[in-house]
Amino acid sequence: MKNCIQLLDVVALTEDVPDRGLARGQVGTVVETLAPDVYEVEFSDDNGRTYASLALRADHLLVLHYRPLEVA
Repeated sequence: MKNCIQLLDVVALTEDVPDRGLARGQVGTVVETLAPDVYEVEFSDDNGRTYASLALRADHLLVLHYRPLEVA
């Protein structure tokens, strides 16, 4: 199944981004589509304050799901 990333999806990093202080598994929100398979992802703390915002390729992201996928 193809991983289709959409605006406001909650995603996790699949690899570290040490120059931005981000680790694999860190959770962010897609806030913009910049190009095919390139997204602006915002990372926020528990109080909603953004601590990082950067462009990431789709192959560095895993879309998180909070409910079961519908089966046809």
